Amino acid sequence: MIRILFLFLGREIIQRHWKTLFVIGILWFLVGIAIFVDALDGKTLIHPHAFGYFLLPEALVSLLAAAGSEGTARRMRIVQGVALFAVALLIFTSSAASNFFLALVFGLCFLVDGGMRIASAWVVRYPRWKVGMAGGIFELLLAVATLQPWPTWYAGTVAANVGAVIVLTSLGIIHIALRIHKLEAGAPISRLFGRSNFLSAITTHKDNENPKKRGELIVHVWTPTGTAMTPLRQRAISRYIAAIDANGVISTGHAALELKPDIYISHYPAVEIDRSPNEFSRTLRATADNNIQGRFLPNYKFEAEDWCDSTVQVTIKNIDEDKLHAFWNTYKADNTYNLTNRNCSSAVADALDAALEGVYRHKRWPVFSAFRAIIYPELWAASLMRKRAETMAWTPGLVLDYARALSAIVDPKPGFWLPKRFLRTSAE
Repeated sequence: MIRILFLFLGREIIQRHWKTLFVIGILWFLVGIAIFVDALDGKTLIHPHAFGYFLLPEALVSLLAAAGSEGTARRMRIVQGVALFAVALLIFTSSAASNFFLALVFGLCFLVDGGMRIASAWVVRYPRWKVGMAGGIFELLLAVATLQPWPTWYAGTVAANVGAVIVLTSLGIIHIALRIHKLEAGAPISRLFGRSNFLSAITTHKDNENPKKRGELIVHVWTPTGTAMTPLRQRAISRYIAAIDANGVISTGHAALELKPDIYISHYPAVEIDRSPNEFSRTLRATADNNIQGRFLPNYKFEAEDWCDSTVQVTIKNIDEDKLHAFWNTYKADNTYNLTNRNCSSAVADALDAALEGVYRHKRWPVFSAFRAIIYPELWAASLMRKRAETMAWTPGLVLDYARALSAIVDPKPGFWLPKRFLRTSAE
């Protein structure tokens, strides 16, 4: 979540205030340690009710926003509001039963997420996969510590988990602050957030004092099942990973990005990869031995005529055309294709990051826009998609939901809960 907000603020703002960001990270770390240690004996100086008071307002805002939304955005806001309200209610009750239930929920979340991290790191072997595996092991240890009753018999569960999350968040802020400080002038901040080593080759560009050229791009997605609305029981596999047809051939779908008139990002392997189940598992590793030659299609019209029209399209406005051109000029110089590390979906996701970097810089109040985005469930969804992609691989299904979430964040529709005057840019 923090990475996406930093991306929207842009390198210019973040790098200018890296010292402030570093100090905030240190202070936040100390707060997390204090809360965690305070919870160990069960006799907390900070009453658990205090954490519920932070969740309750966000729950109410989410439900209020849902009343002014429609479609998927409405459902996401209702789910977020109800979930936050339920957790806040459990915290306010502060009984032995509610404390145990919270410990069970938190512990299972850490257990499942840590297990997925370890499994995907072992199978995919993406760059820095050992760090990802270490993170998964840490989550498993945290799950065990949360699920077992000692030493507080679940009375300090909430405070201990809040403290642990704050500590992890603060370490991330400190790490990002130091890396941004060392980032050369003109280099895109997206270089720090992508998983692929290929991103380090993105060329720097000089900052232009003139207003950036803003444009509108289209993300095209061909889902594996041929429809964007797959049944819920199939969605986790068929939509987000792959589908298997009647002949046993695996289809992963496809993703492309279009910025008219001269950018079309559609990355394919030069020779079709063997997608039979026996051979497909071998190609999942993101190691160099699975790198193959790729090819780029010229435009959407050519691809649609050669194959079929995309299943769904997502339009994203107010993107930085110059940064997208800089990304594409570097990316297309190397056609290397890797099924789980440099594929059609990762190309689109990285292009989106480049195009949306610094989008809040043109708002009247950039930092306020970033704080306001925290209440958007779409920010949570985008962060979840990004997290899953970093521990596995970008797939067309993940890119589809990532693009939809980014579109809702950077171009929110005004309503009674979000007056139009707060959406104006500094140029207006």
